[in-house]
Amino acid sequence: MSNFIDFGAAKKLKEMNENQNRITQLFQVKYPIIQGGMIWHSGWRLASAVSNNGGLGLIGSASMYPDILRENIQKCKAATDKPFGVNIALLYPNLEEIINIILEEKVKIVFTSAGSPKAYTETLQKEGIKVAHVVSSTKFAMKCEDAGVDAIVAEGFEAGGHNGRDETTTFCLIPNVKQHISKPLIAAGGIALGSQMKAAMILGADGVQVGSRFAATVEASSHENWKNKLISLNEGDTHLTLKELAPVRMVKNKFFHDLEKLYDQGRDAEVLKETLGRARAKRGMFEGDLEEGELEIGQVSALIHEILPVEKVFENLLKEFRDASVMEL
Repeated sequence: MSNFIDFGAAKKLKEMNENQNRITQLFQVKYPIIQGGMIWHSGWRLASAVSNNGGLGLIGSASMYPDILRENIQKCKAATDKPFGVNIALLYPNLEEIINIILEEKVKIVFTSAGSPKAYTETLQKEGIKVAHVVSSTKFAMKCEDAGVDAIVAEGFEAGGHNGRDETTTFCLIPNVKQHISKPLIAAGGIALGSQMKAAMILGADGVQVGSRFAATVEASSHENWKNKLISLNEGDTHLTLKELAPVRMVKNKFFHDLEKLYDQGRDAEVLKETLGRARAKRGMFEGDLEEGELEIGQVSALIHEILPVEKVFENLLKEFRDASVMEL
């Protein structure tokens, strides 16, 4: 008996070429490509550019005070007539205020992460908002299905930023999640090329969420120092750390090595928290301090060598997707 599991890859690839599948239909976009709502990168310029090029742009609310989030939403509305959304990290402060702003500004799509999918899904859906939730394991994907979300983002630990504790890779996570859920599935973590996008869809995903590739774009709101550092990274230049607080993948810079020295002395969460301090990520990615700042990026950064406009990123992704061959044995 064959162990092959047919996830309908041929059908999904045909749908992709015809610009319609479960993700494009759900979010009313041309391509099943979602830009990750990354802190200090994903302002209105990036989100609107992605949406204008046929994907789904997300404003990353986690690095914004509520008034700044409102301003970004309003500017994004002015810059695109296409669908866009807001990413909300449920562990961050000012959550009620952020939810109220989203409702007041009539945002139509919300991606939630770092918390229970039950927290605000019903509240948002009652207002006609489509809700996707980000998870790092099959167990939590099943909880999302029970919570009634509209789509599930399964993110492998290759991804940059805050991450899952189980260190499950995208290649293992996506087919396993697919066997346990019926909701539209979005793959995330380690996707920067069109060939990787095709691989994710062959494994069972209906679309992809891309972070690191969009971090290295002209429209990303991060500092030029950081963008130039990002495109110079090689394999092994990032590492998942700070599991005692909240796991995060970051570049091995001076700040990272200072944390590693603390690990040599023990795993005291309070000492780690004190060293982390406040605004380390802002210092690194937004202000451009490459030594003392926290620099969050995925392993796939080793495949990113140019800072490009979003339009060119889409052109490359779609060409690579269509050119990638699936070998017949």
